[in-house]
Amino acid sequence: MKKFNYVSILLILVLLITTLASGCSQKKTPDASAKKVVLNEVAHSIFYAPMYVAIEEGYFAEEGINLELVTGYGADKTMTALLTGEADIGFMGSEASVYTYLQGAQDYAVNFAQLTQRAGNFLVSRTPIDNFNWSMLKGTYVLGGRKGGMPQMVFEYILKMNQIDPDSDLTIDTSIDFGSTAAAFAGAKEGDAGYADFTVEFEPHATALEAQQKGYIVASLGVDSGYVPYTAFSARKSYIEENPETLLAFTKALQKGMDYVSSHSADEIASVIKPQFPETELETITTIVTRYQAQDTWKKDLIYTEDSFTLLQNILMEAGELENYVPYKDLVTNTFAKQAK
Repeated sequence: MKKFNYVSILLILVLLITTLASGCSQKKTPDASAKKVVLNEVAHSIFYAPMYVAIEEGYFAEEGINLELVTGYGADKTMTALLTGEADIGFMGSEASVYTYLQGAQDYAVNFAQLTQRAGNFLVSRTPIDNFNWSMLKGTYVLGGRKGGMPQMVFEYILKMNQIDPDSDLTIDTSIDFGSTAAAFAGAKEGDAGYADFTVEFEPHATALEAQQKGYIVASLGVDSGYVPYTAFSARKSYIEENPETLLAFTKALQKGMDYVSSHSADEIASVIKPQFPETELETITTIVTRYQAQDTWKKDLIYTEDSFTLLQNILMEAGELENYVPYKDLVTNTFAKQAK
Protein backbone atom coordinates (compact mmCIF):
# COMPACT_ATOMS: atom_id res chain seq x y z
CA MET A 1 0.00 0.00 0.00
CA LYS A 2 2.82 2.32 0.91
CA LYS A 3 4.54 1.48 -2.38
CA PHE A 4 1.36 2.35 -4.29
CA ASN A 5 1.12 5.69 -2.49
CA TYR A 6 4.74 6.54 -3.29
CA VAL A 7 4.20 5.76 -6.97
CA SER A 8 0.99 7.77 -7.06
CA ILE A 9 2.66 10.73 -5.42
CA LEU A 10 5.55 10.50 -7.89
CA LEU A 11 3.16 10.45 -10.85
CA ILE A 12 1.31 13.49 -9.51
CA LEU A 13 4.58 15.37 -9.07
CA VAL A 14 5.64 14.52 -12.62
CA LEU A 15 2.29 15.75 -13.95
CA LEU A 16 2.58 18.97 -11.95
CA ILE A 17 6.11 19.65 -13.20
CA THR A 18 5.06 18.92 -16.78
CA THR A 19 2.09 21.27 -16.46
CA LEU A 20 4.22 24.03 -14.98
CA ALA A 21 6.87 23.61 -17.66
CA SER A 22 4.19 23.73 -20.33
CA GLY A 23 2.81 26.92 -18.80
CA CYS A 24 6.27 28.54 -18.81
CA SER A 25 6.79 27.51 -22.40
CA GLN A 26 3.45 29.01 -23.44
CA LYS A 27 4.39 32.26 -21.73
CA LYS A 28 7.48 32.68 -23.89
CA THR A 29 6.45 30.96 -27.11
CA PRO A 30 3.66 32.32 -29.34
CA ASP A 31 0.99 29.85 -30.38
CA ALA A 32 0.06 29.01 -33.94
CA SER A 33 -2.55 31.76 -34.12
CA ALA A 34 -0.04 34.49 -33.16
CA LYS A 35 0.38 37.39 -35.57
CA LYS A 36 3.76 37.47 -37.29
CA VAL A 37 5.42 40.90 -36.94
CA VAL A 38 8.82 41.78 -38.39
CA LEU A 39 10.58 44.47 -36.35
CA ASN A 40 13.67 46.12 -37.80
CA GLU A 41 15.82 47.81 -35.14
CA VAL A 42 18.42 50.47 -35.99
CA ALA A 43 21.06 48.74 -33.85
CA HIS A 44 21.31 45.97 -31.26
CA SER A 45 22.21 47.79 -28.08
CA ILE A 46 21.66 47.54 -24.33
CA PHE A 47 20.34 51.09 -24.77
CA TYR A 48 17.07 49.44 -25.84
CA ALA A 49 16.74 47.23 -22.75
CA PRO A 50 12.94 47.59 -22.28
CA MET A 51 12.33 46.08 -25.72
CA TYR A 52 14.59 43.10 -24.98
CA VAL A 53 12.92 42.59 -21.61
CA ALA A 54 9.58 42.40 -23.45
CA ILE A 55 11.06 39.77 -25.77
CA GLU A 56 12.78 37.66 -23.11
CA GLU A 57 9.91 37.80 -20.61
CA GLY A 58 7.49 36.63 -23.29
CA TYR A 59 5.35 39.76 -23.29
CA PHE A 60 4.97 39.80 -27.08
CA ALA A 61 3.89 36.16 -27.05
CA GLU A 62 1.42 36.93 -24.26
CA GLU A 63 -0.12 39.59 -26.50
CA GLY A 64 -0.46 37.16 -29.41
CA ILE A 65 2.54 38.37 -31.43
CA ASN A 66 5.17 36.18 -33.05
CA LEU A 67 8.01 38.72 -33.22
CA GLU A 68 10.91 38.48 -35.66
CA LEU A 69 13.70 40.90 -34.76
CA VAL A 70 16.08 42.10 -37.49
CA THR A 71 18.94 44.59 -37.05
CA GLY A 72 19.21 47.23 -39.77
CA TYR A 73 22.52 48.85 -38.73
CA GLY A 74 21.50 52.44 -39.39
CA ALA A 75 18.27 54.44 -39.52
CA ASP A 76 18.53 54.81 -43.30
CA LYS A 77 18.59 51.04 -43.73
CA THR A 78 15.83 50.46 -41.19
CA MET A 79 13.59 53.03 -42.87
CA THR A 80 14.24 51.46 -46.28
CA ALA A 81 13.17 48.08 -44.91
CA LEU A 82 10.01 49.64 -43.48
CA LEU A 83 9.01 51.52 -46.65
CA THR A 84 9.65 48.52 -48.90
CA GLY A 85 7.55 46.22 -46.72
CA GLU A 86 10.46 44.06 -45.56
CA ALA A 87 9.59 45.18 -42.03
CA ASP A 88 6.21 45.84 -40.43
CA ILE A 89 7.62 48.08 -37.70
CA GLY A 90 10.79 50.15 -37.61
CA PHE A 91 12.70 51.21 -34.52
CA MET A 92 15.03 54.17 -35.08
CA GLY A 93 15.50 57.88 -34.61
CA SER A 94 12.37 59.82 -35.62
CA GLU A 95 14.39 62.08 -37.90
CA ALA A 96 14.09 59.33 -40.53
CA SER A 97 10.31 59.71 -40.55
CA VAL A 98 10.68 63.46 -41.06
CA TYR A 99 13.00 62.97 -44.02
CA THR A 100 10.74 60.47 -45.81
CA TYR A 101 7.70 62.68 -45.23
CA LEU A 102 9.49 65.67 -46.79
CA GLN A 103 10.60 63.53 -49.73
CA GLY A 104 6.94 63.10 -50.62
CA ALA A 105 6.37 59.46 -49.66
CA GLN A 106 2.65 58.71 -49.87
CA ASP A 107 2.71 55.76 -47.46
CA TYR A 108 5.07 57.45 -45.01
CA ALA A 109 6.16 56.26 -41.57
CA VAL A 110 4.21 57.38 -38.50
CA ASN A 111 5.74 57.23 -35.00
CA PHE A 112 3.50 55.49 -32.47
CA ALA A 113 5.70 54.82 -29.42
CA GLN A 114 8.73 56.64 -27.97
CA LEU A 115 11.15 54.40 -26.06
CA THR A 116 14.16 56.50 -25.02
CA GLN A 117 14.26 60.08 -23.78
CA ARG A 118 18.01 60.65 -23.72
CA ALA A 119 20.87 59.98 -26.11
CA GLY A 120 22.47 56.61 -25.48
CA ASN A 121 25.99 57.24 -26.71
CA PHE A 122 29.17 58.34 -25.01
CA LEU A 123 32.27 60.31 -25.90
CA VAL A 124 35.32 58.07 -25.68
CA SER A 125 38.82 59.52 -25.46
CA ARG A 126 42.05 57.94 -26.65
CA THR A 127 43.62 58.79 -23.28
CA PRO A 128 42.15 59.17 -19.77
CA ILE A 129 40.87 62.66 -18.89
CA ASP A 130 40.05 63.41 -15.25
CA ASN A 131 38.30 66.76 -15.66
CA PHE A 132 36.83 66.72 -19.14
CA ASN A 133 35.11 69.72 -20.67
CA TRP A 134 33.81 70.03 -24.20
CA SER A 135 36.25 72.79 -25.13
CA MET A 136 38.94 70.08 -25.15
CA LEU A 137 37.54 68.91 -28.50
CA LYS A 138 38.76 72.03 -30.29
CA GLY A 139 41.44 71.11 -32.79
CA THR A 140 40.86 67.36 -32.41
CA TYR A 141 39.85 64.57 -34.79
CA VAL A 142 36.62 62.76 -33.82
CA LEU A 143 34.86 59.70 -35.24
CA GLY A 144 31.20 60.74 -35.35
CA GLY A 145 27.95 59.30 -36.67
CA ARG A 146 26.26 59.37 -40.06
CA LYS A 147 25.53 62.88 -41.32
CA GLY A 148 21.87 63.65 -40.67
CA GLY A 149 21.50 60.80 -38.18
CA MET A 150 20.40 61.35 -34.61
CA PRO A 151 23.74 60.45 -32.97
CA GLN A 152 25.63 62.97 -35.09
CA MET A 153 23.02 65.70 -34.75
CA VAL A 154 22.88 65.41 -30.96
CA PHE A 155 26.67 65.51 -30.86
CA GLU A 156 26.66 68.72 -32.90
CA TYR A 157 23.82 70.08 -30.74
CA ILE A 158 26.02 69.65 -27.64
CA LEU A 159 29.01 71.23 -29.36
CA LYS A 160 26.97 74.31 -30.25
CA MET A 161 25.63 74.56 -26.70
CA ASN A 162 29.28 74.75 -25.64
CA GLN A 163 30.13 77.44 -28.22
CA ILE A 164 32.04 75.01 -30.46
CA ASP A 165 31.58 75.18 -34.24
CA PRO A 166 31.28 71.60 -35.57
CA ASP A 167 32.52 72.70 -39.00
CA SER A 168 35.56 74.78 -38.10
CA ASP A 169 36.67 74.04 -34.52
CA LEU A 170 37.37 70.33 -34.99
CA THR A 171 37.34 67.55 -37.59
CA ILE A 172 34.43 65.11 -37.43
CA ASP A 173 34.73 61.99 -39.58
CA THR A 174 31.22 60.85 -40.60
CA SER A 175 32.38 58.42 -43.28
CA ILE A 176 32.69 55.26 -41.20
CA ASP A 177 29.76 52.85 -41.29
CA PHE A 178 27.46 52.66 -38.28
CA GLY A 179 28.72 50.13 -35.75
CA SER A 180 32.26 50.09 -37.16
CA THR A 181 33.65 53.19 -35.46
CA ALA A 182 34.79 51.37 -32.30
CA ALA A 183 36.84 48.87 -34.30
CA ALA A 184 38.27 51.67 -36.43
CA PHE A 185 39.17 53.65 -33.32
CA ALA A 186 40.81 50.69 -31.57
CA GLY A 187 42.68 49.52 -34.65
CA ALA A 188 44.13 52.82 -35.82
CA LYS A 189 47.75 53.60 -35.03
CA GLU A 190 49.24 57.00 -34.39
CA GLY A 191 50.24 58.53 -37.71
CA ASP A 192 47.45 56.76 -39.64
CA ALA A 193 45.13 59.01 -41.67
CA GLY A 194 42.14 57.89 -39.60
CA TYR A 195 43.80 58.10 -36.19
CA ALA A 196 41.24 59.84 -33.98
CA ASP A 197 41.49 61.55 -30.60
CA PHE A 198 37.87 60.76 -29.70
CA THR A 199 34.99 58.59 -30.88
CA VAL A 200 31.25 58.71 -30.18
CA GLU A 201 30.05 55.22 -29.22
CA PHE A 202 26.96 53.32 -28.17
CA GLU A 203 27.07 50.49 -25.69
CA PRO A 204 28.44 47.91 -25.38
CA HIS A 205 31.20 49.34 -27.61
CA ALA A 206 32.05 52.23 -25.27
CA THR A 207 32.53 49.95 -22.26
CA ALA A 208 34.35 47.36 -24.40
CA LEU A 209 36.90 49.98 -25.45
CA GLU A 210 37.49 50.76 -21.78
CA ALA A 211 37.86 47.07 -20.92
CA GLN A 212 40.47 46.72 -23.67
CA GLN A 213 42.16 49.94 -22.48
CA LYS A 214 41.75 51.26 -26.00
CA GLY A 215 39.55 54.18 -24.93
CA TYR A 216 38.07 55.94 -21.94
CA ILE A 217 34.52 57.26 -21.47
CA VAL A 218 34.77 60.96 -20.64
CA ALA A 219 31.22 62.24 -21.24
CA SER A 220 27.64 61.07 -21.71
CA LEU A 221 25.79 62.67 -24.61
CA GLY A 222 22.56 61.68 -22.90
CA VAL A 223 23.39 63.75 -19.84
CA ASP A 224 24.85 66.75 -21.66
CA SER A 225 22.13 67.05 -24.30
CA GLY A 226 19.24 66.80 -21.83
CA TYR A 227 15.93 65.11 -22.61
CA VAL A 228 15.71 64.29 -26.32
CA PRO A 229 13.23 62.00 -28.15
CA TYR A 230 16.04 59.76 -29.35
CA THR A 231 14.34 56.59 -30.59
CA ALA A 232 10.78 55.60 -31.42
CA PHE A 233 8.78 52.85 -33.10
CA SER A 234 7.08 53.63 -36.39
CA ALA A 235 4.96 51.91 -39.00
CA ARG A 236 3.69 52.82 -42.45
CA LYS A 237 0.46 54.77 -42.47
CA SER A 238 -1.30 51.96 -44.33
CA TYR A 239 -0.10 49.32 -41.86
CA ILE A 240 -1.45 51.36 -38.95
CA GLU A 241 -4.83 51.72 -40.66
CA GLU A 242 -5.02 48.02 -41.52
CA ASN A 243 -3.58 46.51 -38.32
CA PRO A 244 -4.71 48.57 -35.30
CA GLU A 245 -5.23 45.50 -33.09
CA THR A 246 -1.73 44.23 -33.85
CA LEU A 247 -0.14 47.58 -33.08
CA LEU A 248 -2.07 47.85 -29.83
CA ALA A 249 -0.91 44.38 -28.79
CA PHE A 250 2.68 45.27 -29.77
CA THR A 251 2.53 48.50 -27.74
CA LYS A 252 1.05 46.72 -24.72
CA ALA A 253 3.98 44.28 -24.77
CA LEU A 254 6.42 47.18 -24.96
CA GLN A 255 4.73 48.94 -22.04
CA LYS A 256 5.17 45.79 -19.94
CA GLY A 257 8.89 46.00 -20.74
CA MET A 258 8.92 49.67 -19.73
CA ASP A 259 7.15 48.82 -16.47
CA TYR A 260 9.71 46.10 -15.75
CA VAL A 261 12.79 48.31 -16.15
CA SER A 262 11.23 51.06 -14.03
CA SER A 263 10.52 48.66 -11.17
CA HIS A 264 13.53 46.32 -11.17
CA SER A 265 17.21 46.60 -10.35
CA ALA A 266 20.02 46.77 -12.88
CA ASP A 267 21.09 43.27 -11.82
CA GLU A 268 17.63 41.88 -12.55
CA ILE A 269 17.32 43.67 -15.90
CA ALA A 270 20.80 42.55 -16.97
CA SER A 271 20.00 38.92 -16.14
CA VAL A 272 16.80 39.04 -18.20
CA ILE A 273 18.38 40.56 -21.33
CA LYS A 274 21.65 38.58 -21.17
CA PRO A 275 20.49 36.08 -23.88
CA GLN A 276 20.28 39.02 -26.31
CA PHE A 277 23.99 39.71 -25.77
CA PRO A 278 25.67 36.29 -25.51
CA GLU A 279 29.15 37.69 -26.19
CA THR A 280 28.93 40.31 -23.43
CA GLU A 281 29.70 39.44 -19.82
CA LEU A 282 26.82 39.76 -17.37
CA GLU A 283 28.88 42.12 -15.22
CA THR A 284 29.40 44.41 -18.21
CA ILE A 285 25.68 44.40 -19.07
CA THR A 286 24.89 45.26 -15.44
CA THR A 287 27.36 48.16 -15.51
CA ILE A 288 25.80 49.53 -18.69
CA VAL A 289 22.21 49.17 -17.45
CA THR A 290 23.19 50.91 -14.21
CA ARG A 291 24.65 53.79 -16.20
CA TYR A 292 21.51 54.13 -18.32
CA GLN A 293 19.23 53.96 -15.29
CA ALA A 294 21.25 56.65 -13.51
CA GLN A 295 20.79 59.11 -16.36
CA ASP A 296 17.03 58.46 -16.67
CA THR A 297 17.31 57.04 -20.17
CA TRP A 298 13.95 55.27 -20.44
CA LYS A 299 10.51 56.83 -20.34
CA LYS A 300 7.84 55.48 -18.00
CA ASP A 301 5.34 55.31 -20.84
CA LEU A 302 5.47 55.31 -24.65
CA ILE A 303 3.61 58.56 -25.33
CA TYR A 304 5.39 60.84 -27.82
CA THR A 305 4.49 64.40 -26.86
CA GLU A 306 4.28 67.34 -29.22
CA ASP A 307 6.92 69.20 -27.18
CA SER A 308 9.34 66.33 -27.72
CA PHE A 309 8.66 66.27 -31.45
CA THR A 310 9.21 70.04 -31.64
CA LEU A 311 12.55 69.62 -29.84
CA LEU A 312 13.54 66.97 -32.37
CA GLN A 313 12.78 69.36 -35.22
CA ASN A 314 14.73 72.14 -33.49
CA ILE A 315 17.74 69.84 -33.43
CA LEU A 316 17.24 69.03 -37.12
CA MET A 317 17.15 72.74 -37.91
CA GLU A 318 20.27 73.41 -35.83
CA ALA A 319 22.02 70.71 -37.86
CA GLY A 320 20.88 72.27 -41.16
CA GLU A 321 18.77 69.21 -42.05
CA LEU A 322 15.36 70.90 -41.90
CA GLU A 323 14.03 74.23 -43.16
CA ASN A 324 10.35 74.07 -42.17
CA TYR A 325 8.48 72.27 -39.40
CA VAL A 326 6.41 69.23 -40.38
CA PRO A 327 2.99 68.54 -38.80
CA TYR A 328 3.07 66.63 -35.53
CA LYS A 329 -0.42 65.25 -36.22
CA ASP A 330 0.78 63.66 -39.45
CA LEU A 331 3.89 61.95 -38.08
CA VAL A 332 2.89 60.98 -34.54
CA THR A 333 -0.04 59.02 -33.13
CA ASN A 334 -0.45 58.25 -29.43
CA THR A 335 -3.59 56.16 -29.85
CA PHE A 336 -1.88 52.91 -28.92
CA ALA A 337 0.50 54.28 -26.28
CA LYS A 338 -2.38 55.83 -24.33
CA GLN A 339 -4.37 52.60 -24.38
CA ALA A 340 -1.30 50.59 -23.33
CA LYS A 341 -0.63 52.64 -20.16
